[in-house]
Amino acid sequence: MMPTQRSDSFIRRGWRNVREAGTQRLVLTGLLVLVALLLAKFSWYVPVTADAERALFDLRSFVNAEHVEQDDRILLVVYDEQTLIDARKRSPLDRGLLSAALRNLDAMGAKAIGIDILFDQPQDEDAQLIETLRAMKTPVAVAYAEVASNKADIVYEQQEFLKGFMAQLEGSNARPASIRLDNAFGVTRNWPKQEPGLPPLLGRAMMQAAGEGAATLPGYEGPLRYRQPVYEDQPVFASLRIDLFADPELAPMMAQQVAGRYVLIGGDLVDVDRVETTFTASTGEVPPGLAVHAAMMAQMLDGAEMPVPMPAAMWALSILVVMFAVLTGLLELGRWRIYALLIVQFLVMLGTPFAMQARGIDTYGVPAAGWLIGWMVAFAAVTSAARAAGAVQRNFAQGALGKYLPRDIAREIIEKPELLSLHGEKKSIYVLFSDLEGFTKMSHALEPEMVAKLLNRYLESLSKVVLDHGGVIDKFVGDAVVAFWGAPISRPDDAMRAAKAGYAIWQAGEEFRRSVDPGLPPIGKTRVGLHYGEAVVGNFGGETRIQYTALGDSMNTAARLEAANKALDSSVMASREFAEKSGLDWWRPMGRVVLRGRAKPVDILEPAPDFPAEDRKVLIQAMILGDTDLEAALSLVQDLVAKHPTDKALANLLYRLRNLGEGNAYVLG
Repeated sequence: MMPTQRSDSFIRRGWRNVREAGTQRLVLTGLLVLVALLLAKFSWYVPVTADAERALFDLRSFVNAEHVEQDDRILLVVYDEQTLIDARKRSPLDRGLLSAALRNLDAMGAKAIGIDILFDQPQDEDAQLIETLRAMKTPVAVAYAEVASNKADIVYEQQEFLKGFMAQLEGSNARPASIRLDNAFGVTRNWPKQEPGLPPLLGRAMMQAAGEGAATLPGYEGPLRYRQPVYEDQPVFASLRIDLFADPELAPMMAQQVAGRYVLIGGDLVDVDRVETTFTASTGEVPPGLAVHAAMMAQMLDGAEMPVPMPAAMWALSILVVMFAVLTGLLELGRWRIYALLIVQFLVMLGTPFAMQARGIDTYGVPAAGWLIGWMVAFAAVTSAARAAGAVQRNFAQGALGKYLPRDIAREIIEKPELLSLHGEKKSIYVLFSDLEGFTKMSHALEPEMVAKLLNRYLESLSKVVLDHGGVIDKFVGDAVVAFWGAPISRPDDAMRAAKAGYAIWQAGEEFRRSVDPGLPPIGKTRVGLHYGEAVVGNFGGETRIQYTALGDSMNTAARLEAANKALDSSVMASREFAEKSGLDWWRPMGRVVLRGRAKPVDILEPAPDFPAEDRKVLIQAMILGDTDLEAALSLVQDLVAKHPTDKALANLLYRLRNLGEGNAYVLG
């Protein structure tokens, strides 16, 4: 079957499940899909999603911002905190200082000068300033505002004084200019609308006066393009203190900084006229309003108008997003495939607005968050309808076993739920019990977050071993893992799978030890106990919570074998019952012991795939002789210990053979 045919089949099957959910559910699903479409299209107008849209827009603007060297077309001349200290005057800004600076600037060859200072209340130097402005040969744009459009900046009485001040400049090169900014939702993202009756914006007025009126982006009200500096110590716009231009001795040295540039004069003060921009959320910087006017001028000079996407295109994209969500919800694919599909779709939905922004397109209004939320609503509506029609036994099987079953067993139970017993039943199973030596002690020396991180990583690696070998994870007890084979479905090779899993778990534990940061407290080895025996297996619990588990003496024996590894200087130990069932030839007999809390001795064997075959035979012969000729057995084992001086488990065996108790068994304390 071709891939497209398989996908079509999956969609048809998903659609059948949705239809089987019933008419009411179908109607509800249709309504939710419609809601999803409206969210995908109009998310900029919904209170909660609108906040997310603006935040994503700010992020796009920051990520896609052009990094530039210092813009040599615009110069900022500022009153800063030191200027106010030197002038011993804070508000209004010293107009005598401004008048002196303007007289010097007028001879320096600036294209035009813009003053971002409202002259809205009287000051002793007003006459001097008016005289200076009227005498200016360089075009000057003087800040103007009205109560109707700048309520936060001016009141009626101030507006009346400002009008009178501006009237005295009529007939000169000093003309009014609007300093209105768009601070909608607390951030200056877009150009302000041109209000009727207001003069041109400050930057436009300056460029028109300098003869560059055609480049002022007439009527543009889209996003304001901010840029980032290439070098942190070199801002996009050069900024010099106004004192330098007011001082007759220093001013001549400033001429080369002014010639051929647009000069903006205003405040750069800590608590006055600061403006949040699309960069503020990312950088924390709140520049002065003067810098925003400079950014608008630079955008005009570059002709960087950002075109608005066509409404039809936005509708088409929103419909496409919802359609993809519906089709994805209908698909019944494997987990990794559906995850891959989800990741691709999410990347496309998030990436498309970023790509549009990178190409200079106006994305203020493009529903990035709306697409994601709309997709989620539509996907949830379809999938919930499909899941509602699922079989009760299938849902139970999935919920009861979850991630504790290997994939093939889980698949078989989902297809045949009757295989999963709803009560306990006696079965012969292969039990694995593992524990991490010294983890409890080590955890006391670490922060809880680090303990959780290490433990999760450790358990994940061990769980993968169990599931890869076809086992069922019974439970986690701290750092211990309990697993079994033979239930709920038994297979002919369960014993071999369990044996290989036991050895692989020890190897995974060693790999985990090597991967842990050397700076952390040392982690002990992983110990494993393996046993074969009868247990009661099934679902246990109440109506509100059940657990699929195994109960019985075989579980306890496996746990005691795991604990015995410490006294035996070994890592993996199995009972004879387990080893003989496995069919593997890698076992070496390690004597007979009485486990803690038990009376009956247990013959134990250790997996040793790298132990020489001839030495294995000698060891088997020694264990046989142990019941009839202990001295001969000791001699054979002693020779093996001499041959393998680094084998601690073998040396431990020799010690135990010399200290046997009743029944030729060593009693573990």
